[in-house]
Amino acid sequence: MGMTAVNTVRYFVGTSGWHYDHWRGRLYPPELAKARWLTYYARSFPTVEVNASFYRLPTENALRGWYEQSPPGFVFALKASRLITHYRRLLGTAEALALFFARARLLGEKLGPILYQLPPDMARDDTRLAGFLAQLPPDLKHAIEFRHPSWFTPPVYELLGRHGVAFCVFHLVGLACPLVATAPFVYVRFHGTGGKYWGAYGAERLERWRRQIESLSAGREEVYAYFNNDAEAQAVYDARLLQARLQGGPLNGLAQHL
Repeated sequence: MGMTAVNTVRYFVGTSGWHYDHWRGRLYPPELAKARWLTYYARSFPTVEVNASFYRLPTENALRGWYEQSPPGFVFALKASRLITHYRRLLGTAEALALFFARARLLGEKLGPILYQLPPDMARDDTRLAGFLAQLPPDLKHAIEFRHPSWFTPPVYELLGRHGVAFCVFHLVGLACPLVATAPFVYVRFHGTGGKYWGAYGAERLERWRRQIESLSAGREEVYAYFNNDAEAQAVYDARLLQARLQGGPLNGLAQHL
């Protein structure tokens, strides 16, 4: 399923991961082997955000397998290792970054943005951030999700903008995130309406988000949006809803079942 173009902006909508056992019978046919889940997933969505790479660096064979199992034009967003963001907290990361980028590049033209999610107790430090941004190769796309509200300030946005790095816009219960665009592309994450990683958005909320995303993406090249509310496959349904609306179709026209 290809990307969506609206007013010259290309929209990539998907979910955060695809390898969930509880999606069997909701997204995946019960008899479908797990080895075929990615290919089946890619029939519905043009992109996926890989969260497993946060916990463990994917092997070369795994990355080559993802490439082969996905259709032309499919895009993988990779979440950077927690060694970089949580253990090293952006300091002394040159070796870890080099290894991560070397693996990521095995995806070739299917490699999308790399997401760096900072820990919630990591407060603003412009010097640390500037040093980290200077290490990021400009030929790749990068996005940073800040979980501490001290980062939500114009000087940080300007610093990101100078490096062409996207401020990750997200919805997370308990933390209000500003709507800011700092790169040629926009990156959005949906973590659930009931709590972390659960709670469906539904048509009314997603219509509001559709308007906000289209406003935020004015003058930009691409939008990447991922749903992380994987409980009961709510991410799948919500991603389909938003994708349909960005394509100009009615939100309520989609069946509630998967």
